[in-house]
Amino acid sequence: MGIGVLYLISFVMNMFGSGGIGFIHSNGLFGIGFSLFVVAIAALNLVLDFDFIEQGSEQGAPKYMEWFGAFALMVTLIWLYLEMLRLLSKLRSR
Repeated sequence: MGIGVLYLISFVMNMFGSGGIGFIHSNGLFGIGFSLFVVAIAALNLVLDFDFIEQGSEQGAPKYMEWFGAFALMVTLIWLYLEMLRLLSKLRSR
């Protein structure tokens, strides 16, 4: 949640002409380290998503809960993909 809020603040600051939060978008060591941290958090969220799906199936969750698990898994995979692309972009431009 904190990473999403940080990205939202950076987006709003960029909309109003401010430089945004530069250290998270920089190609320096801190920017690459931040990207590695976010990729690790996204990968750990995959573990949480799979655990949620497994627990739901073991406990006999209602049928509509399958959609929650699938949606959470899809969002996490897209987030992980975008963060890995951002990290590769930072590493390439360095």
